[in-house]
Amino acid sequence: TDRSYRAQILVLTYPLIGNYGVPSEEEYDEHGIPRHFEWTEGISVSGLIVGEICETPSHWQQTQTLSQWMEQHGVPGISEIDTRALTKKIRESGSMSGRILQSLPSPHSNYEFMDPNTRNLVAECSVKQSITYNPRGSPRICAIDCGLKLNQIRCFISRGARVDLVPWNHNLNPNEFDGLFISNGPGDPAMCTETVDQIRKCLEISEKPIFGICLGHQLLATAIGCKTYKMKYGNRGHNLPCIHHSTGRCFMTSQNHGFAVDIDTLPADWEPLFTNVNDKTNEGIIHK
Repeated sequence: TDRSYRAQILVLTYPLIGNYGVPSEEEYDEHGIPRHFEWTEGISVSGLIVGEICETPSHWQQTQTLSQWMEQHGVPGISEIDTRALTKKIRESGSMSGRILQSLPSPHSNYEFMDPNTRNLVAECSVKQSITYNPRGSPRICAIDCGLKLNQIRCFISRGARVDLVPWNHNLNPNEFDGLFISNGPGDPAMCTETVDQIRKCLEISEKPIFGICLGHQLLATAIGCKTYKMKYGNRGHNLPCIHHSTGRCFMTSQNHGFAVDIDTLPADWEPLFTNVNDKTNEGIIHK
């Protein structure tokens, strides 16, 4: 349900998938946020590839199997695939387009693939109207929905904040918030020109703090004049080491991004905050 996976086929290398089943989609917390999912509507991935699927899950909260849930939302999946061999191929060749077929293609099949990064995936998945969570909270955070995870809202609320979730192209007014948060999301940051224009406006007319995560970080960097580029592999996983520049401390981080900021284009009054230990790509910037 993470919308950063929109228009992507997801490959899972863990050998057995679905043995816990899927919990209820009808359980909400006191703020009206689904308890078990990262977004309110359906499944975000375009397809799922696993080695072995469990059709007899065992968990006290499960209400259906993974297969039933995917069928309900019209999302295809395939099992009995050597996902680790497939991952090796992806690691050698880089991220690539793909499709799931029920039979072998004929010589007359259409082999053309559509590049999802030519679509404005953020506009496709962003909310259409503003939503307020914890209306009596403070400080007041304006969160631009580029494909946000619900846990980000939970984290803000748990600290007492009010969160106004706004569409990706919302006309921002710095007088209406104490801080601006730019969420994660799918696709190429170059497609979100309207978001970048709004961020740049806030930088020019206000000194309110701005924080971007993942795609939001790339959009903030674009707004200050940086260039972004598509990575060959992307950084994806739950234990990726990053160095914090001011302290030299290494943090183990969770990441899922296929684009990165070209640190050589960083303006003089900004500096790197985090750098990936594995491939030396930029993972954060901060104003001096």
